Amino acid sequence: MIGRSESALDASVLVLNKLYMAVHIISVRRAFCLLCKDLAEVVTMEEGQFMTYDFETWREVSEFRARHFREEEDDWVRTASTEIQAPRVIRLVGYEKLPKQTVKFNRRNIFARDNNQCQYCGKKFPTSELSLDHVAPRSQGGPSTWENIVCACVSCNVRKGGRTPKQAHMTLIRLPVKPKRSPMLNMKLTHRKYQSWKSFLDAAYWSVELI
Repeated sequence: MIGRSESALDASVLVLNKLYMAVHIISVRRAFCLLCKDLAEVVTMEEGQFMTYDFETWREVSEFRARHFREEEDDWVRTASTEIQAPRVIRLVGYEKLPKQTVKFNRRNIFARDNNQCQYCGKKFPTSELSLDHVAPRSQGGPSTWENIVCACVSCNVRKGGRTPKQAHMTLIRLPVKPKRSPMLNMKLTHRKYQSWKSFLDAAYWSVELI
């Protein structure tokens, strides 16, 4: 039975379909469930080649790596008898569906696109302290689109009110645009421990929506 290690179990795992195309991002906890049910296998890039491991083989590899190749960015999940390295990439052995080619328009992706940065004052805030602002106010016919909504801190949002930036004498630090690829994926790739994902993200599929 896998023990509880919140930071490791809540880390992210890139999910590939049977054709090695990225289709999803899930938690390590969910990934282990799929591995234990033989619905998926661990995929790694070793010396320029894809290597795959079922759960038992990955457990054995993990024991060896724990003794000889432990790295700072690795996550480990402790069991009753050993430690298993959290996989970074898994492949669904029976799933052939292709990834979606559109980026969902939602709050999470807007915050990710703007990197939790107020688009007026430029300061970064926790998501709980940010709001979404219509650049052209709804009261003036402004639509709810990628090109008209930005992250704004409470102070800047109140200051702007129901006016355009020009009317409020405020300036956007960058113009809002529809992202060409998943903003959440971009954020993950800034972390060193997810650099291995790049080996599986072909340029042709950079626009996939990974939930």
